[in-house]
Amino acid sequence: MKTKFKIIIAFLLAVFMFQSCQDTDDVAAPNNLEVQNFIWKGLNLYYLWQADVPNLSDTKFANQTQLNAFLNGYPQPETLFQNLLYNPISKFPIATAVDRFSWIVSDYLVLEGQLQGSTNNNGVEFGLVYKPGSSTDIFGYVRYIVPGSDAATKNIQRGAIFYAVNGTQLTVSNYQGLLFGSNNDYTLNLADFNAGAITPNGKSVALTKKVLDENPILINSVINSGSHKIGYLMYNGFYATYDTNLNDAFGSLKSQGVTDLVLDLRYNGGGSIQTASRLASMITGQFTSQIFAKEQWNAKIESYFQTNNPAALNTLFTNTIGTTPINSLNLSKIYILTSKSTASASELVINGLKPYITVIQIGDLTVGKNVGSVTLYDSPDFSATNRNPNHRYAMQPLVLKIANAAGFGDYSSGLVPTYQMKEDLGNLDVLGSATEPFLKTSIAKITGTAKMAQPKPGIQFDYFKDSKSANGIQNQMYLEKAPEGLLKAL
Repeated sequence: MKTKFKIIIAFLLAVFMFQSCQDTDDVAAPNNLEVQNFIWKGLNLYYLWQADVPNLSDTKFANQTQLNAFLNGYPQPETLFQNLLYNPISKFPIATAVDRFSWIVSDYLVLEGQLQGSTNNNGVEFGLVYKPGSSTDIFGYVRYIVPGSDAATKNIQRGAIFYAVNGTQLTVSNYQGLLFGSNNDYTLNLADFNAGAITPNGKSVALTKKVLDENPILINSVINSGSHKIGYLMYNGFYATYDTNLNDAFGSLKSQGVTDLVLDLRYNGGGSIQTASRLASMITGQFTSQIFAKEQWNAKIESYFQTNNPAALNTLFTNTIGTTPINSLNLSKIYILTSKSTASASELVINGLKPYITVIQIGDLTVGKNVGSVTLYDSPDFSATNRNPNHRYAMQPLVLKIANAAGFGDYSSGLVPTYQMKEDLGNLDVLGSATEPFLKTSIAKITGTAKMAQPKPGIQFDYFKDSKSANGIQNQMYLEKAPEGLLKAL
């Protein structure tokens, strides 16, 4: 997080802490309410919709004793957290839910790993869709296999269909426990697609989960087509620990003299805002120090920013990662592949580039996550410094809404593709191949030599979930860290 942002939040925290001494810190929270106290105070300061939640009002509790009495009604921290959110998806149908993405964890070590692409994973990344004619039964199909995983050593690959786990049919009510439960070992029961039906074929594959670090750069290649050298980058997560790898990938594309770029974000659920700005800078390079994205916080923080330092709300295009120069392609047009799993930081890149270059989006409507979060810990300034040693709870609440340089950020219903294509069982060709329908369509649009690939009839299914969004990772767009060590600087 930028130094100027730290200074501003330091001021806000100083005011907040001073108020707390007057109002809610005159009596310490008892040990059994430490987590609940952290949740309330963190959300009261940072939560994007703080003003819309009566129980988070600055005037709701006159002192800590009153706050403690309220917190006593929530022995489970997770219940308190959900009750302090504004129309959360856990309580409202998706059509009326406002907060679809805030969440809390009991172990921040797991959360930190997830946000950097480290998960307990067998390496099968998949989509889940409804079985024909059913609103309860679902089945899965493999999108890709993570290199270095257990699945990479087994006989399972992109396009494989599975209908059950350990012999139990997948449904909307049991998939979470079967696929993402505590058991690290399970067997996928496979099926074929025949005449519109999912038919068990008697085959299965046993898989084991392990801690897996996924390099988000799955494919980086160049396709020669006539006078065009087309770069193809399949990028599956905005993990900051791999930013130098991403820069190296662009260095390779640049050294090969690419004339065009196809950026595949179909399976990218998002991640770091900082990484998104760096990726946009690698694609371009001619807009250094110009606005890539604008942030809008809750009324308390926003008011201070607007009055004292509105520039702190802007994320800029850059030309370095630390002291390392960014490898930029200086493109004026890009082709981006999307699906119903494309979310958050992926959408930020698409929207952030649009005021500057031509963005051709090919694929499906995106998720529509135009809000960002930050990790809050139980520490004096909610940063990772001096965390409470008595527990490992942390929150990932939504704290900001984001827009592009032109001020557009109202895409909660998703970003509409320029050319619509839906992923189905008939177009799961080999990723990176010039014959893969999405890439084939991109090449056709770049070269003007062919028409858009058409889906085969009768094999499209209604989307339900995908492995990343259903695995507790959520669809994320987040600031790298909360302010650190602010109180020491006062």
